[in-house]
Amino acid sequence: MSLLAASIAGFVMANSGDNPQKLSAPSPDALLNVKPPMSRFDLKAPIPNLRSVMMDWVGNSYGIANTIASSQRLQARILWVDATANIERVNTAEKVATLVKNIKLAGFNTVVFDIKPISGQVMYPSKIAPKIAEWKGKVLPADFDPLARMVAECKNAQLSLFVSLNAFSEGHRDFKVGPGYEKKDWQTIIYEPLLSAYSIYNDNFPVSPILNKLAANGDQIAAFNDRNALPDAGTPEMFAVALDRFGNVMATYQAANVPAARVPREGSVLLGKGAAAIFLKNQAPINSRIRFDSVPKFVPISERPEQQVPLMVNPNNPDVQNYAESVMKEVVTNYDVDGVIYDDRMRYGGINADFSPLTQQQFEKYIGRRISWPDDVFKFTLSPSLNKGVVPGAYYEAWMTFRAQTLRNFMLRIRKTVKTIRPRTHFGLYAGSWYGEYTRFGNNWGSPELEAGFWFLTPEYSQTGIAPLCDFMITGCYYPTATIYDAMGAGLPIGNSIEGAGQLSNRIVRDQSWVYAGIALDQFKGNPDGLRGALQAACGSTQGVMVFDLSHDIEPMWQVFAQAFASDPRSAPHSQVGLLAEVRRRRAQLDKLGHKDPPVNINAGSSGTGL
Repeated sequence: MSLLAASIAGFVMANSGDNPQKLSAPSPDALLNVKPPMSRFDLKAPIPNLRSVMMDWVGNSYGIANTIASSQRLQARILWVDATANIERVNTAEKVATLVKNIKLAGFNTVVFDIKPISGQVMYPSKIAPKIAEWKGKVLPADFDPLARMVAECKNAQLSLFVSLNAFSEGHRDFKVGPGYEKKDWQTIIYEPLLSAYSIYNDNFPVSPILNKLAANGDQIAAFNDRNALPDAGTPEMFAVALDRFGNVMATYQAANVPAARVPREGSVLLGKGAAAIFLKNQAPINSRIRFDSVPKFVPISERPEQQVPLMVNPNNPDVQNYAESVMKEVVTNYDVDGVIYDDRMRYGGINADFSPLTQQQFEKYIGRRISWPDDVFKFTLSPSLNKGVVPGAYYEAWMTFRAQTLRNFMLRIRKTVKTIRPRTHFGLYAGSWYGEYTRFGNNWGSPELEAGFWFLTPEYSQTGIAPLCDFMITGCYYPTATIYDAMGAGLPIGNSIEGAGQLSNRIVRDQSWVYAGIALDQFKGNPDGLRGALQAACGSTQGVMVFDLSHDIEPMWQVFAQAFASDPRSAPHSQVGLLAEVRRRRAQLDKLGHKDPPVNINAGSSGTGL
């Protein structure tokens, strides 16, 4: 009997009329004689053809989805085919046929074909979006439709075909391509702080927002908390001051002495040339104090290319939403795909996006009043140690909920569009596995009924959960360490393992969707045993695995996948009609009975993983 089944059975027995029990905690003075628990680690092989690995069978037992998928021998085995990285593999009919044949021989049961990458271009002949013509010198012929060929070949091979689209990225920074560059009013507006150093005389001078780098001229003070980043040689026009963690000026350095400047513990060094040097020399004597403050500046994301590679657009803009819906509608109308999935750009550009006048108007309508913008949302800060932070305003939590609600409502709209046109097409989402990071991006991919110890998980925010709108969820568990057992042995946080991240993903979604753990193939280059362990960890902690990506030197690993999958074929959970509805029905039944799962273990992951 699985842990879930045993716990449910115990709950029912304890609350039945024939066997009433009163549960009470022991008194503080009572002697305890608690039986020693069983070890939670045991050798397991979710993929029987691979060597067993030590896994946390307790953590992997929670959830009806895991229990049913395991008992019915269902397992998603997905290969992701990135658009731009694989153009040369899919730019002829013969290459597509060969690729699908190899995928089938390796034992995968599902393909994700990326058809709208972050550039905003598409891989098929569209009447709406620009078609990719070439990428890094690799040509996609104008008269060839790789999506049509992929549909036909996957149908012949009896493989599920999902297509991936990036919802709110419409351009690529490094190549300056995509419709977002032409439609500048679509671009997300970034809120960034204009930093200034204030002296005891309340005079101020601008501080460069790029830390640990010399300012180009005397118009800005350069700020350093890394001693190694200070210049190796001083010049006559330079002047620097060292601040302790309270902002007190501990030392001053002029001209040739600047390279000898020491960064105080938890402090910083401010360095100026020209006018900036004059300000520091006159306004920051030893034992005085410097403080930092900021004023907001709002700029389109294309004017801040250092922010990120995708050219993110504004999810609050009705034109942006209409465009995204029209592209999705075109795809599901014209192609017989088994599923559609929004890639990770189904989100905002960051906690500092979007701060356009349009978004301000919508947010003020949401809360029912005019506010001091943006300070009533939050204000950026800089400490003397150069740690950047935010001071939450009165409507900070409302802001978090407003953004998550916007994305949730957009997903509901697109789901209805997909299901109206092609009712049996699956609808899903990809997200990074570290759920705790996603308030920055506005995407609450969890269950609305999730109860967990995340500080942001207010009753209002919980309601914005997207999981019930998805037929499947793929989370990027992109770690080189396979299991919790391995992580503990290596002295790593257990959340920095595929199994730990998969467990958290499964608990966050809470049986509202199938969950498949994604692994990054490039982290196992030259390490087939590591890949085998990663596959076991993914399939043991969730209901399947997604391998990213075909382009990541997959050739030496085809034999690993064949060993894992080919001689033990499995169907994916999403291929079983009505099974997800049964999972949700059972979860609702347990909730109605008052059954409570154990607390969610928050296996914190690394920032940026899977984004």
